[in-house]
Amino acid sequence: MGVLIFVLVVLGVGLIWLAGRSQAQAGLPRGRVVYLDPASLGPVREPLYDPMLDLAGRPDYLVSTGQGVIPVEAKSGRAPLQPHDSHLLQLAAYCRLVQARDDRRPPYGVLKYADRALAVPYTPGLEARLLDALADMRRAELHTADRSHESPGRCRACGYREVCDQRLA
Repeated sequence: MGVLIFVLVVLGVGLIWLAGRSQAQAGLPRGRVVYLDPASLGPVREPLYDPMLDLAGRPDYLVSTGQGVIPVEAKSGRAPLQPHDSHLLQLAAYCRLVQARDDRRPPYGVLKYADRALAVPYTPGLEARLLDALADMRRAELHTADRSHESPGRCRACGYREVCDQRLA
């Protein structure tokens, strides 16, 4: 009986070690994954919501760490030399949503690309860029924004295609 208990304890410690190693290799911060949103894993969860900004969203992961809850946004492609502004602003939005939910500002968020993960500090400057972008988007909703491309493929994939008076095809 004692040998069986010893074997189970060693096996348990080994599994915990492997899980931590897998999490680190995946680019996630050390901590407990408290939220996971890939739709293929089950029903869609309620989005996070910030009533002050009327902003909602679902990060791919939330990881609870000693520094607080860290949002992780997973991208399927390889990491660019510098993160795209759209990726940074999306991550900033998730940081803001975590702050609204938990009343605690995350110190950073993680952009997880196929080949590496980048920790992005959630600075007041990044938050200001997010707020400016949201204000620009809300102003654009009040006016008809002109089409900003000449690509039929982008037009076919656009979510506003059916109501757009400037669609290409």
